[in-house]
Amino acid sequence: MLVVEINRANYEYDVNSIVKAFFPAETVRVLTPETGQAKRELLEGEVELHIQLSEEGAVIKWHDQPFPITWRYDPKAEEGDTYKNGFKRFLYKSLEQRTGKQLPWGALTGIRPTKIAYAMLEQGKSEEEILRFYQKKYFASREKSLLSINIAGRERELLADLHYEDGYSLYLGIPFCPTTCLYCSFPSFAIGVYRQKVERYLDCLIKEMEYVSAHYGHKVLDTVYIGGGTPTTLEPEQLDRLLGRLKSLFDFGTVGEFTVEAGRADSITKDKLAVLRKHGVTRISINPQTMKQETLDLIGRRHTVEQVEEAYGLARELGFDNINMDMILGLPGETPEDVRHTIDRIKSLGPDSLTVHSLAIKRASRLSRWIQENGVSALSNTDETMEIAAQGALSLGMKPYYLYRQKNMSGNFENVGYARPGKYGLYNILIMEEKQTIIALGAGSISKLVLPDGRIVRAENVKEVSLYLEKIDEMLERKEGLFQLERDYFFPDKC
Repeated sequence: MLVVEINRANYEYDVNSIVKAFFPAETVRVLTPETGQAKRELLEGEVELHIQLSEEGAVIKWHDQPFPITWRYDPKAEEGDTYKNGFKRFLYKSLEQRTGKQLPWGALTGIRPTKIAYAMLEQGKSEEEILRFYQKKYFASREKSLLSINIAGRERELLADLHYEDGYSLYLGIPFCPTTCLYCSFPSFAIGVYRQKVERYLDCLIKEMEYVSAHYGHKVLDTVYIGGGTPTTLEPEQLDRLLGRLKSLFDFGTVGEFTVEAGRADSITKDKLAVLRKHGVTRISINPQTMKQETLDLIGRRHTVEQVEEAYGLARELGFDNINMDMILGLPGETPEDVRHTIDRIKSLGPDSLTVHSLAIKRASRLSRWIQENGVSALSNTDETMEIAAQGALSLGMKPYYLYRQKNMSGNFENVGYARPGKYGLYNILIMEEKQTIIALGAGSISKLVLPDGRIVRAENVKEVSLYLEKIDEMLERKEGLFQLERDYFFPDKC
């Protein structure tokens, strides 16, 4: 464990993210003046990194030895910057000097690095100006900076025709899976255990749909995304019931993209795919994560590589012409040769888009316990494996179109979505760039109201299925709070 003590609150996230990126094998704990006394007493003797902030700048000590560099905050020299960003650069440079490491994203924390480039392009900044900004303000590598700029430019083109103020997107969450994967921290519940609750869950989900249709249906619906979990854990009749009611409640005449995550090959059948086709689903995901059978077995995906290929073939046979596949880099024990093998088998199938994930280590996942037993060194994601995946996508005629990061990502890299022209996932861009309101239904989902002044207001649904069934009326009240906030914004005189 690596314990950090800082004398101010509200810096914990950034300090944890940067320190963890330099010391991926360590569990990082950050103590502040607000930390509970019991925890402070427990960890006091373990503090290795001391950070002292003042109005003038910061001093960092490793144990009791000051770092050789110091930082003085000069508002005039750093005009247009913030104290926090200046401190983050100082912390990054201090750890870079101590460890000899350089991180691909430098001192840039947060999950949406392309938002910076997107905003600067909207302001009329040139690519060269944005590149200098990434490198000067965050020490981000030239490669990652250019990737962000490239993707932000493509996102602007793709979202140009969407309805922002008078439109929205809809998300439906199906929180059931055949099994829970080793790395997963999403709300997901084993379908075998919860099967008796599925019909009641659909009743509640439809109740949410009816409420949103009645209170928000006057808006233009741009995209619809059904995710999970694994939506195709539902039986064909249940899928038919859900999609039939969805299409009857909402005007799909303006919907430019209708996505359903088919996800796990062990949940896909010809009958289920036929239901999706019947209801006009335009885009699906069939996600192998890896094409190495030993890894699939280890991470708890109880299907074979051959089942992935069979499911993909079925989807093509039924006429799906926009199929995404996901893969994860940094899975336990996988080597560059394993990644190349996965890419080669994916290339032989020829999907329309490919999402390349860098493994993120979540405390709520079983992977955290696996690391305690096996060590983090078994997880390896490198520039080489990222390049293998990127070149595989490019060889399929795909271009990068969205990007996001997560905390504790293997190799301090990122997730990138690649797609062929005309096959880009619009919802994926919207959820990352936060340019449009997304109304989310189902257990564990989060609605985001995007106001014209840039404010984003969230309303969360409870995560646990049984609690969601019990509190469905409260979930409707939370959405009414969002709707009322929007009405107050646009029609203040009627408050």
